[in-house]
Amino acid sequence: MTESLVLLPGFLADGRVFADQISDLSRSHAVMVAPLIGESLTEMADAVLAVAPPKFAVAGHDLGASVATEILRRAPGRVTRIALLSASAQAEPPNAAAAREPRLIKAKTGRYGEVLLEELPSTALCEGPYRNAIRDHWLDMAMEAGLEIYLNQSRILQRRPDHQNVLRRARIPALVIGGMADTICPPRRQEFIAQLMPRADLVLIEKAGHLPMLEAPTTVSRALKTWLEAEAPFVLR
Repeated sequence: MTESLVLLPGFLADGRVFADQISDLSRSHAVMVAPLIGESLTEMADAVLAVAPPKFAVAGHDLGASVATEILRRAPGRVTRIALLSASAQAEPPNAAAAREPRLIKAKTGRYGEVLLEELPSTALCEGPYRNAIRDHWLDMAMEAGLEIYLNQSRILQRRPDHQNVLRRARIPALVIGGMADTICPPRRQEFIAQLMPRADLVLIEKAGHLPMLEAPTTVSRALKTWLEAEAPFVLR
């Protein structure tokens, strides 16, 4: 029996960011997308655990990657393998947390659409003919998510814990995916995360930025399939 896969979207996104991966991987695996629900990273992790299978592989993007790591911290016996896309393992630096405040104020005063353009500048995506379309796709999801979810998820990112020790202790097959053009979670950060984990493979995609699932869908699906079919995880007793 193949492992079930739980996909966790990133900041202000939903299952549409994984549309290609769902199509590609559902031929051989049970795949589900879990929404990020809760007022904290812990609550989000618990909400996923409440609906996930007893044991499962988890893949998260951006904020979803932080939730995936929190799930691993809270329920290590249920996670068979973990994939982190465009992720951060450390707490948000004070300067980045402070830089969120003006955007939060703007969003509260009726400039939400303007703020979204700052949250995902076009320079965070790889330059190419589909860059604007991919950004617009994310903007549609973010607009549908709305102001309250934006404020909540921004606060969660500001307060996210340092997860380095959680990843160091992970003895399960792991995958780290990043885009070479990502200015939000840059390649060096993905390299650092992969170095933390004993059984991690690193995939850096040349023609992708912060949304590799949309910018290089075939490459991401192939990497996830290889990770899912890797040697079965062992359990420490």
